[in-house]
Formats: sequence, structure tokens, C-alpha cells
Amino acid sequence: MSAETDSETLEFQAEVQQLLSLMIHSVYSNREVFLRELVSNASDAIDKLRFEALQNEALFENDPELKIRVSYDPEARTVTVTDNGIGMDRDDVVENLGTIAHSGTRRFLEQLTGDQQQDAQLIGQFGVGFYSAFVVAERVEVFSRKAGVEPRYGVHWRSDGQAGYEIATVERPERGTSVVLHLPESQQEFCDGQRLRSIIRKYSDHISVPIEMPAERSGDEDEEQAPEWELVNRASALWMRPKSEISEEDYKELYKHVAHDFSEPLTWMHNHVEGRQAYVSLLYIPKHPPFDLYEQKPAHGIKLYVRRVFITEDTEHLMPRYLRFVRGVVDSDDLPLNISREMLQHNPMISSIRSASVKRVLDRLERMANNEPETYAEFWQAFGRVFKEGVAEDPGNRERIAKLLRFSSTHEEKETPDVSLDDYIARMKEGQEKIYYVTAESFNAARNSPHLEVFRRHGVEVLILPDPVDEWLVAHLSEYDGKPLASVAKGELDLDSLADEGEKEQRQEQEKAYEGLCGRLQEALGEQVSEVRVSHRLTDSPACLVVGEHDFGMGMQRLLQAAGHNLPMGKPSLEINPEHALIRRLDAESGERFSDLALTLYEQSLLAEGGQLQDPAAYVKRVNALLAGE
Repeated sequence: MSAETDSETLEFQAEVQQLLSLMIHSVYSNREVFLRELVSNASDAIDKLRFEALQNEALFENDPELKIRVSYDPEARTVTVTDNGIGMDRDDVVENLGTIAHSGTRRFLEQLTGDQQQDAQLIGQFGVGFYSAFVVAERVEVFSRKAGVEPRYGVHWRSDGQAGYEIATVERPERGTSVVLHLPESQQEFCDGQRLRSIIRKYSDHISVPIEMPAERSGDEDEEQAPEWELVNRASALWMRPKSEISEEDYKELYKHVAHDFSEPLTWMHNHVEGRQAYVSLLYIPKHPPFDLYEQKPAHGIKLYVRRVFITEDTEHLMPRYLRFVRGVVDSDDLPLNISREMLQHNPMISSIRSASVKRVLDRLERMANNEPETYAEFWQAFGRVFKEGVAEDPGNRERIAKLLRFSSTHEEKETPDVSLDDYIARMKEGQEKIYYVTAESFNAARNSPHLEVFRRHGVEVLILPDPVDEWLVAHLSEYDGKPLASVAKGELDLDSLADEGEKEQRQEQEKAYEGLCGRLQEALGEQVSEVRVSHRLTDSPACLVVGEHDFGMGMQRLLQAAGHNLPMGKPSLEINPEHALIRRLDAESGERFSDLALTLYEQSLLAEGGQLQDPAAYVKRVNALLAGE
């Protein structure tokens, strides 16, 4: 080895140290996957070189045969994975091997549970496969040189996976990266050619880059002779093969490679499209939500290839945001090889591929919902909140998306959403014309909403919508199958079709009898409410707040205000229950005590809606005084 210069010792980023400790001591029960992760990284480096070389062929440096080589030395107890891909310079090495650059690092670490299986899935999705080397190695060295950089600027990185690492500049004639694993005696099994070959064929046969290993020598061959290299994998893009030649295991292993996920996918769709446009798509729906599902710009998406040359990992042009959990590959024969990421947005072929891909995903979900309800429930549990965004985002497919939505409801009051809009319509009461729903900030808050009381009395089912995204959903889904969606907390309630004549007469009498109290409450509360009226929706609670039919719901108002939108918000109405003892008592009060009771009634109704009091201390003082009989 040539002399090293500019050597320095650096500490790992705290998150890396935490991650290494977790991985080495608890996560990997299946230690052989270290080789899959290192081969996958090598394949990605070669994909990046292919893409960069489209603009600058000189990056090939007279070495255009791209390949990965895996070698081993039983005496030295080393395993080496080498690629002639894009390589790294000193800054790249520090960034990629000493830190975790993802914006969601802290949230990712917070999600780690100590459960080995779950944590392994998260680590794979997070894309930190390099550190799996320390699962089997007591020391790791990395030699690398970036394509197009002079040989004297090679980099040597080494670490024992403890507090930090050493990095130095070194002469390196070869472009690309070599990862050298120094194994302890307990991991000697991985210094065996047959063992390594079986791992590569098991996990990496789908890799389209040739993976080579030294040919097995016969006993009388000269050990000093340079090794002959033989191909270990099939080295052809799996997605281009006929479906009949691809096993389920092949599909699952490719998913783990493209999605950086250790677990198996929920399902997949493999299509060869011919004719005016020729392309292949292999799309996967994961079983588990990736850690960055709610990031503005997720790290992973659909890998776009043009004639087997990797172009980009696209997270916005090939799939809409509400399907951002979909992973996979699109390989086009018709797109120009030099297509840039910027050009994707305006390319009609990309738009066509996107539309067809969305259709395939929705087709698969519809079949799953109809024929595999348990699997669909698993999908909904993982991705239902994100999928709901499609109602607003994809108006062309709104009806299809709405049919696939699942909710909790008062029919059984299970927190697990399993009620479709079709299920709801099939159970509608005779004379019922609307699909009713209630929104709140949690399942229990929605289930216990005072707005549900009259619906329970009449046996009318109400959909329970406890997710923040539900406010956006109902704002864009005004009807389904000709039935309007109606909030139980908006506008004056019209359940006359479900009430008998006796109930209608009683309401009219109560409205007249409490007209004076409503006026006094209106005066006491002033600008805080638009009006006070007798309620037709309460049976147990004394009062509730109701927004106008066309106003934002109170939950939506809070979301908009939290996001900094100072839009004019409609004032709620206060509805009172004339059959409640507190309201009858209130009618007999006067003066300052009446004002205190009126304000307390309003503030309790606001709290029941999930709202916040402007002066909580004053509220507590008022309640204490009332409890003390003052």
C-alpha cells in the first residue's frame, strides 16, 4: 500500500453511534444479510456512474465493464466487496460513512423499539445498510476513489465500529470502492467460497450488474496465480424477464433491494407494456409504512430506468403523493437516455406512465378489498391515512378512491376502521337521505361527542373520523353514490324524516318556551357565538357548539390557524338541551351568577369540541366558585 497523507481521527455522529450499538448487539439475528446490503450499495454506486457517464463518458476511465467482485481470504479472515462504480472522495466518505444525513434521523431513532424484527425493518428502510458490516466484522476498511478524480486523491477509511473512525488520503489507481471486512474467529464461516456464493444467489441474483467471485481452484493449482473470476448471479434485470421465469422469492428479494426494506412486500404488480409506448413496470405495495412516509420529500420512490440504465429515483413524477408508499421500477425503451430530472415534469410519456401506474395500483387495491379483506385491512392500517389524501389530490379517481376508504362508525364502535361507504349506505334507515359523520381529534373524542346523542336514539349510524386528514377529506368529498355527506356538528339538524309527529310538536313547544332563555344567553355571551337556539340533537349533554353548514369545521379551523392561515372563521352557534337539569336551573338564575354559568356552559362546550380556552385560569376560578356555591 502506498503512503497515507492527511490522516485524521474523527468521531461518529451521535446518531450513528447509537445505531451501530443497536445493530451490533440486538438487531441482526440473520447475520448473512450483511453481504446483501454491501452488494446492494455497490450496485447503486454503479447505477450512479452509468447515469453520470451519460453526460461525461470520460468517467469510465477506460474501464467500461461495470461489475461487482466479492473475494475472501480464509487465512487473513477477510471478505472484500469491490465495485467500479462512481466511488467517493474524502467529503463523500465523511458524509456517507460518518453521519446520517436524512432529515428524519431523530424520528427514525425514536421509532426504534428494541423489538429485533421491527427495528430491522426500520433500519433497512432508512438506508443504513453499510453499517451492517459491523454485525460480522470486528474492523472495517474502505478504500475508494471518485470517478474522474486523480489516483493520488484516493481515500482510506477504517473503524472498529466504536467511538469513531480514521480517514486518510491514499494513492488508488482503481475507480470505485472496496469494503474490506476483518472478521473475528467466530465469523469464520463467511470466509468460505460456497457460503458466500449461496448468499449471493439467495439475496442478490436479481442484481442486473455482474457479481463475480474467484473461481474455485483445484488442489494442484498455483496459489500465487492471479484468480480467474466467474459470474455468480444471472446479471440481468429481473423486471425484464418473463413472469413465468420469476419466482415469488425473486420478486421479494428485488423489493428488498429497491425499497431498502428488510421485510417482504404486501403485494406487487408486474406489467410489460408494448405498442406506441414500450416500458416495463414492477410496482410494490409494502407491508409496513416507511419511516419517512410523512416527510415532504421522502428518500425513496420509483426507480426510473431507460433501457436498463438507472436515471433517477423519482418521488413526485411517477406516482402521486397519496401513493408515495409505492416502491418499484419503471424501465422505458422510448424515453431519451439523457432525460433529466427537470424534464420529467413536462414529458407526456411520463404522464402516461404515471396514469397507467395509478390505475394498476387502484385495480390491485380493489381486487384486494373485494377478495382479500384481511390483506386489505393490513394495507389500510399501514397506509389508510395517506391514501385518504387522494380524495383531494386526484379528482379524476375520486369515486374509485372513495369506494376504497374505510372508517370506524357507531355501528360497532371499533377503533379499527373497517366500514366502507357502501357498507354504510346498505345500512341506512328508511327515510335517511344523508351519510352522517363526526370529526374529532381522537377516536374516543369522536365517539363521545354530544353531537351523536340524537343519532344514537334514532339508531342512525354515524362515521367516526378521528384523523387530521379527515377534515380535508370531507371538504373534497361532498357526496358518494348520490348521497350527500353531512357533518353532525354543522348547521341546523334535519331529522324530521326519522321523527314522529309527537316529537315534532314537542320541539316546537320547547323552542317557544325557551325563547327568552336563548335571548339572555345570547346577550351574556355576546360576540362569542352567532346565535343561541334550542337543540334537536342533544339528549344527555346540556349544550354543544355548532358551526354553519358552509363554514369550516372547528377541527379544520384549528388546523388552518396552526398553519398560519388567518382566514375569516364563522362564529359557532350554541345549542341548549331544554330537558337537561342544568339548563332548567340556568333559566331560574339572574345577574352575575347567570353570566358565570352561561360562560361556563359555553367554555365546556368548546372543550368538548377539542378547542382551547383563551383564559384557562379564569375558567378554573369560575368553576371553583360555582362548586363552592358562591
